[in-house]
Amino acid sequence: MIRPEAILGFDFGHPTQAYGARDAILYALGLGLGSDPLDRADLRFLDERDLAVLPTLAVTLCSPGMWIRDPALGVDFGKLVHSAQWAEFPEPLPPAAGVKGTAKVVSLSDRGEGRGAVLVLERSLADATDGRLYCRLRQTLLLRGDGGFGGEPAPREDRFEPGRAADAVRRIATSPRAALIYRLSGDWNPLHFDPDIAAAAGFPRPILHGLASYGMAGIAASRALDHDPASIAALACRFSGVVLPGDAIDFAIWREGELSARFEARVGDRKVLDHGTISWRQA
Repeated sequence: MIRPEAILGFDFGHPTQAYGARDAILYALGLGLGSDPLDRADLRFLDERDLAVLPTLAVTLCSPGMWIRDPALGVDFGKLVHSAQWAEFPEPLPPAAGVKGTAKVVSLSDRGEGRGAVLVLERSLADATDGRLYCRLRQTLLLRGDGGFGGEPAPREDRFEPGRAADAVRRIATSPRAALIYRLSGDWNPLHFDPDIAAAAGFPRPILHGLASYGMAGIAASRALDHDPASIAALACRFSGVVLPGDAIDFAIWREGELSARFEARVGDRKVLDHGTISWRQA
């Protein structure tokens, strides 16, 4: 049974990590950049001689890993879903650095018996030498098997109703190997590569990481509106459906000013990302 006090008081320590050009390039490949090896816009993120770094790489660094599987927390891990992600990027990531992280569970809400619980984890990532803040993020987890423990109810979510046709659209055709490459950036959940575990969870085959489609959203929205993906200042979305490696993801983007937009994404008729927001630094 879920143990709210243990979850809210979980000690994440102070993880540190050194990353370099290889890590940034591997992350970019995991998001599908380089599918056309002659695309110079992609090669900026793959050329170690003068490397541009995707800001969303930060969400993979100093990760607390599979902490939620700790038996002392009582979470039904098999029914856990990563349901939303928000991050802001105050400073651009250099091609290589030592970084340090912090993490804390900031809320645990109860949706009721049979409806699950909602956990929000807040993390930050800073330079290990001078303390510059590279990323602040909130990760929302839906604990589908753990409702009814008597906690505070989950807050209501605002709905985005665009009311007009999208200002731009963009398609990203994912590789059948996308999850196998993306997992090398640090998410080792076997749901994304083991066919038997995927089948036990009710999926026809291993599914793509939510944070992979999150990173792809940043690239798609940026390029659809003629922004540099390296200039992303903040990115958020909700994971409303499953993406399978090999799926084509269709993004619809609505401008909200010169440096901000909203978006959603579909695979065929299925909505897979919604409540999407993005903003960019001034060029």
